[in-house]
Amino acid sequence: MIRELTEFEPYWDFIKAINADPRYREPMLSTQEQIECNLLSAVSNPQQVPLGVFRDDVMTGLFVFLIIKEERYIEMLVGLSRETAAYEEIADWLAANCPGYHVDFVFHPKNDAIRDMLEKRGASFDPEQFKMVLTGEVPAVDTTGIELLSAQYEEQYIAMHDTDCYWTGDKVVKAPDIFRVFVAVDDGTVIGYIDMTRDNEENEPFDFLVKTEYRRRGWGRKLLAKAIEENRPKRMMLIVDVDNAPAIALYHSMGFTNDPEPVNQCATWIAE
Repeated sequence: MIRELTEFEPYWDFIKAINADPRYREPMLSTQEQIECNLLSAVSNPQQVPLGVFRDDVMTGLFVFLIIKEERYIEMLVGLSRETAAYEEIADWLAANCPGYHVDFVFHPKNDAIRDMLEKRGASFDPEQFKMVLTGEVPAVDTTGIELLSAQYEEQYIAMHDTDCYWTGDKVVKAPDIFRVFVAVDDGTVIGYIDMTRDNEENEPFDFLVKTEYRRRGWGRKLLAKAIEENRPKRMMLIVDVDNAPAIALYHSMGFTNDPEPVNQCATWIAE
């Protein structure tokens, strides 16, 4: 049975127990800031839907989904359960209530319960990822050619932006309260960009791209250096694919170190 939740206090022991389990913990609840934004705010945010899965009146799963109806988009903000049956039931609920919606999941790679459900339903999986945190000394980098995004470069930025994600360039431009964008400009042409979150105590590069023909020329280092400079004194972290050796080498050279604990994986499913 699925119930929409109006409070979390009665289920706090369940939340803490699952989130403390190294196999089934929720990567989106790794910090107090995430707990407040992804979990606690759900009872008052009209776009967030908190759901509990129960068997014989005992909770077996707790979920929070961001549902943007006008865009037919869903993101799982919280998924806490050790049981594949709970994930199956929540997927059935999504398919019944939001048919055809694009659904993004972020989960711990060892969570076999959600993986089994997603594999059975034909979801597509991204590579495993790990977290890196800026802890070391940042080397001096000449950031000539890196500019804060302005109207002059918006069209070029949007045209080159990655479209295989929810936060496409046009959406980022319309969310200046969430993102600060820097572009790499060579002779009037935008050849790279970095989208940085801006309003958190620990911000992160949300998307980071340099055109293929301009790579290995220092532009990625320039963009990252500018983002670090403008983010101070706030903390910075990032998420990187485990198989992206060039990016990992760049981040290490700029003062980032691996966080050995928080690991995640992303998957996409069309609710049906």
